[in-house]
Amino acid sequence: MVYKVLYQALVNEIPVRERTQVLYVEADSEREVRNKLQGREMNIEFIHELDEAHLNYEKQSSDFKLENV
Repeated sequence: MVYKVLYQALVNEIPVRERTQVLYVEADSEREVRNKLQGREMNIEFIHELDEAHLNYEKQSSDFKLENV
């Protein structure tokens, strides 16, 4: 499964929508995604499992890049 992770790069600041960044991670569960990203400096806002239709839509974006964690 592929998960879309919305996060803030600044850990010590309040989340601001305009600074939200996106990361795509392949994992079996949301917990596994959190474990894979545990050592990174990021404030995770939301993790969303992508279904097939949503994944195909995201792949059309030039910003889509599946992270190898």
